[in-house]
Amino acid sequence: MITSWRIFTFLLRLLALAATLVATIVMVTSHDSTNVLNLTFKAKFSNSPAFKYFVVVEAIACAYNLVIMFLASKGSLWRLVIILDVVVAVLLASSVSSALAIAYVGKKGNTHAGWLPICGQVPKFCKHVTAALVAGFIAAILYFLLVIYTLYTVLHPLFVVSKS
Repeated sequence: MITSWRIFTFLLRLLALAATLVATIVMVTSHDSTNVLNLTFKAKFSNSPAFKYFVVVEAIACAYNLVIMFLASKGSLWRLVIILDVVVAVLLASSVSSALAIAYVGKKGNTHAGWLPICGQVPKFCKHVTAALVAGFIAAILYFLLVIYTLYTVLHPLFVVSKS
């Protein structure tokens, strides 16, 4: 049981590491430009605080995951790791949510506020952002699965009903 638990959590962490790394790299490399009335407009992730937040959280989750993967899996430190896993999962969910809201406005615009959609003018940028958001969403799901599985393995002995 312990060995299968370690292998499964290691695989989840490895997949989450890959997803956060891909999300960070793809978002950081997202940029495009367009000319309107002889003016050049550049779209890049650093123009939006929500996209900056997304990049920072994904990078923190990636670095945290890399450190935790090489930590010994025994000892009282793992209680802290479970708490930090929950924090990272919530941060990932919030960063994906905020970036998704801005991406939606960029794709559809907002007629009530007078904001026009930009994805028609900078499609490369929008494709990169979409790919980064998909990778970030996958990372958040993997982290929530990791938290649920870890809590189940830790609390499982409490729920076992003894037959007498």
